[in-house]
Amino acid sequence: MGHTAAEPARLFLECAMHEGEVHPCASGEAFVFSARSPAVERANEDAAALIPVDAGRCVLAVADGVGGARSGAQAAGRALRRLADALLAARAQADLRGAILDGIERASRAVRELGVGAATTLAVVEIEDARLRPYHVGDSEILLVGQRGRLKLATLSHAPVAYAVEAGLLEARDALHHEDRHLISNAVGAADMRIEVGPSTSFSSRDTLLLGSDGLFDNLHRDEIVALVRKGPLPEVGRVLAARARERMRANGSGEPCKPDDLTFLLFRRSRRARKDAARG
Repeated sequence: MGHTAAEPARLFLECAMHEGEVHPCASGEAFVFSARSPAVERANEDAAALIPVDAGRCVLAVADGVGGARSGAQAAGRALRRLADALLAARAQADLRGAILDGIERASRAVRELGVGAATTLAVVEIEDARLRPYHVGDSEILLVGQRGRLKLATLSHAPVAYAVEAGLLEARDALHHEDRHLISNAVGAADMRIEVGPSTSFSSRDTLLLGSDGLFDNLHRDEIVALVRKGPLPEVGRVLAARARERMRANGSGEPCKPDDLTFLLFRRSRRARKDAARG
């Protein structure tokens, strides 16, 4: 593969977006939304990153500074900066897996160096043309959704409630109302952090990739999210998804999940030109 110069990394830190933004990224385009909780006045402790590597490769990431820990926004920002630095140094490498793992390890050390007990979740996806690979720490989630609504990939949050759902001990809809929903068992900055690496997965035409903080997944049922993102122009899909999640945060007493929180997500689709080039190849 030939490697060409890529744009600098885009970091979205302590944002207060109203409608989100669309940016080109490698073989496609990404929609990013990030805003603080409607229930607080502090800084947004979520963050996101678009890290172009070359013409066909990019890395996407979402971090959620852990609520209740000090300096959550700093933790999320440090994590994404260290990840971006590691990837910028590895642009000439054919395989980015080592650089991503190294970047996450560097991120964890940098968060610990804050010295205040801060932590953050981290969801990362490496995209190379028509393939992707997920990496995650904590409960920020990654989904790959086909145009017809088939869920092709879904990460399992590192959280007791998520493990209970996976084991069949708790219904997914009940989990959204569980009193321990906020607890996680793994975080960047923890001495015993572990990185979960998913399989390399093909990225079909018209698939939608989603990375999101728990502000999204604690307020909308997964089937609602899948139905919203599976088709439609990416900017419109992103705006509707953000509006639905924020509306749900304000709907206490409706019987639906309602957890005011910072909200950050990335949507990605391959461009039409990239799909045509793959078909010709």
